[in-house]
This record gives sequence, structure tokens and C-alpha cells, in this order.
Amino acid sequence: MRCYDEMRHHDDAVRPHYARFERWLSKQGNEAIARKRAEADLLFRRVGITFAVNGDLSGTERLIPFDLIPRIIPRGEWQTLEAGLRQRVQALNLFIHDVYHDRKIVRAGIVPAEQVYTNAQYRPEMQGVDVPLGVYAHIAGVDVVRAGDDGEFYVLEDNLRVPSGVSYMLENRKMMMRLFPELFVQNRIAPVAHYPDLLLDTLRSVAPEGVDDPVVVVLTPGMYNSAYFEHTFLAQQMGVELVEGKDLFVDDNYVFMRTTQGPKRVDVIYRRVDDDFLDPLAFRNDSALGVPGLLTAYRAGRVALANAMGTGIADDKSIYPYVPDMIEFYLGEKPILNNVPTFQCRKPDDLAYTLAHLPELVVKEVHGAGGYGMLVGPASTKAEIEAFRERLIARPAGYIAQPTLALSACPTFVEAGIAPRHIDLRPFVLSGKAVTMVAGGLTRVALQEGSLVVNSSQGGGTKDTWMVD
Repeated sequence: MRCYDEMRHHDDAVRPHYARFERWLSKQGNEAIARKRAEADLLFRRVGITFAVNGDLSGTERLIPFDLIPRIIPRGEWQTLEAGLRQRVQALNLFIHDVYHDRKIVRAGIVPAEQVYTNAQYRPEMQGVDVPLGVYAHIAGVDVVRAGDDGEFYVLEDNLRVPSGVSYMLENRKMMMRLFPELFVQNRIAPVAHYPDLLLDTLRSVAPEGVDDPVVVVLTPGMYNSAYFEHTFLAQQMGVELVEGKDLFVDDNYVFMRTTQGPKRVDVIYRRVDDDFLDPLAFRNDSALGVPGLLTAYRAGRVALANAMGTGIADDKSIYPYVPDMIEFYLGEKPILNNVPTFQCRKPDDLAYTLAHLPELVVKEVHGAGGYGMLVGPASTKAEIEAFRERLIARPAGYIAQPTLALSACPTFVEAGIAPRHIDLRPFVLSGKAVTMVAGGLTRVALQEGSLVVNSSQGGGTKDTWMVD
């Protein structure tokens, strides 16, 4: 399957925005790059930049493999991406507000009612609740890929619940600047280090009405969570407290944090805990991660949550096919970024097509994440395909299917030397009084030859992302 090469044209000529870097790279030997990679691994391990793999019973923390060859995006392409991301996240926020209020898009017959109100991510407790500025998805990580000979951008997935990975974006940049300072002298690369400042400004902007100097905290499930490094990193970078559910309590519909000086009111919670575990009085009563009474305080407008409860309704894969329609319905605009064509297996015709073409398709669970619960047809055995066929027939509404895209490839340093590997991009979009983002994002790379699965939990790695003039 032919794919778009980020660095070279099909005639092997170097693309203009890679020209300066390619000249530098051609002067580096494999041994020199290998030494630098070993240095990066050592530094990452010292800092503690590790993650836990879901389902790994050993509890072993691993380094996410870091590749030293950056993914470079020219300014013109980034401007198109940025405009498309702003448009998309704005429409998604309007959709979430609508389904919890007037339900205009459902009454117009654009999104089926059963797709919303029987969805596992729909929270009836949020019906009629007004959130500050009407913003639900304050932090969105939108997965973007390039495909086809012309390298057109497509949105693969919207991550609006507790999107992760931004700490790796920031640490990758710090590592590149430390290892190769000369590259940052030679190239005009847009900075990303101010992301924590933008994040804090966004969180403070959605504080409850009348709060002039809001207290912000990061709520983590604890040290055994796979993204715990990121939780501690962002709290430290923003200069705010990292708390667990046991550190907070609700009194008179206000949320307080236990401190050595006594209780301190909390106004904004950047929560990295899923809805189901946020309040044992409202959701899962066996949760030890949440804060009893938090939903009541939230509904009373005494505390802000980022992202809002109920936001997951808009990042469910069964809702994804309707996002282009949302953009036209709420904004009256054509989508700047296209979706990947998607078959909804709950529809008989789509299911029939999917079952007939399983070896060619990627099939995903609508609630799945992290590369789990999916079938990549071209990379699967006959036995795996047949086993997945049975799951699909038993519960078709739980799956969508998409054509297997030839994701774009970027030069990557692997054991055999420099070779192309497939990549995606997760830019992070912040929504508060304004919609902001840093120029770049987290580039994830499938390190196995021919693999299209970039998730770190499935053996993928990461790269620094440069937006250059």
C-alpha cells in the first residue's frame, strides 16, 4: 500500500520544509544517532518518564520509545490544521451543550436519539446543567492522520474525556533541545513550552462566577494510573496541587482541599478520573477515587470540572460519524478536516459490508481506547478474523469499521538504521474564554515495520513535532 512520505516526494526529492534538516541528518552516522538515543533513554529514565501498560500484571513501568528524527510540518499546512481543529472542537462543544439542553440536533433528525440517550457515555445527571462559558471539552486531543498520495489530513478520533500525552510532547521537545541545540539555531521552530501556561489560563477562565482568584487542582486516580507521570508533571508545571479523591471533601455544596493549614476551597478541578469514578454517591458506589457529593456541588455551580462530566458522549466512536454534520448544523460551515469513511455496524447494510470485507478493514469498539478491542484486518490471521467476526455478529452496535488507511510515513531510526515508519499526530486544543493551542502536538510512530498501530500500549513510540517557517 503506497503512502505519503512526510520527508520526500515520490521521486525521492526532499520536500522544502525538510531540506535543512535532511542536510544535517546526512552528515550524522548511525553510531552517533545511536549514542544520542541511548543518552535520551537514560535521561528519560532518570526523570521518571514511564508508563504502565494496561493488562500487564507485572506492573512494570516502561519507557515510551523516543525517536530522534522529528516530524516537520510547514506553517501553511499547520494553519489549515489549526483552523480545522478549532472548527471541530467548537462544534463538539456546541453538540454536548445541545444534547444536555434543547436537543435541537436530535429533534432535527441529524443524530439518532438512541445513539445519544442509550449511549454508555451519556450522563442524564447533566441534563439542564449550565457549565461556565458553555464549554465542556476544555482539553481535547484530536488524532489526525495523513493518507493518500496527496497526504490529505483526516481526523481519526476525538479524545474529549481525559486525553493524555501532552507531557510527552513537552518532554520530547526539551530532550531534542538538549541533545541537538544546533538544530534550534538553524531552524525556526515554533515553541511548545508555554503549553502549561495556556492550560492554567484556560482552567482559571472557567472558574465559577464571582471567583476572581480561583484555586485550581489536578485530580489523579493515583500513582498506579498509567498516566500518573503526566498528572504530576502538569501539576508541577502549572504550580498547582496534585490531589487524590481522599484529599478533597464537599461541605455546603463547596469543594475543599485538606491542607496542613486547614480546609482550602477548590474552584476548578482538572480531573484525570473517568466519570464513573468521580462521585461514589452518584455513580459507582464502590469507587475510592472520587469525592462524595462532587456532582451536587458541580450542579450547584460551586466548582468547575475540566473536562465536564458527560463530555464522553462526544468522543464515543458511534458519535464520530456525525461530527461533519454537527459542523454544518451548528456553524453553517463545511468541515475543513474530513472524517475517515466509517461503517456503523449497527446498520444492517454496513454490517453486511463489514463482515464481507473484514480482511481489508479496521474494526473498532465504540468505547475502546489505546488500541485495544480492535481488528486490523490486513495484519490479522484468518483465525483472528474469524474470532472477531463472531464478536461482531453477537454485538454489532458495539463496533464501527473503517478502510485501512495508508498512514503517512516519516524517517525513523530503527535497529537497521533510518527507515520509514507510519505516524499520526495528536494536537491538543484548549477551550475556555478563547480556543488556543501550541503549534505542534504529539507525533506517535508505529515502530514495527508495516504496522499501523501507533499506541504506546501496543509498542509504538513518539517523536518531537516541529512547525517551521
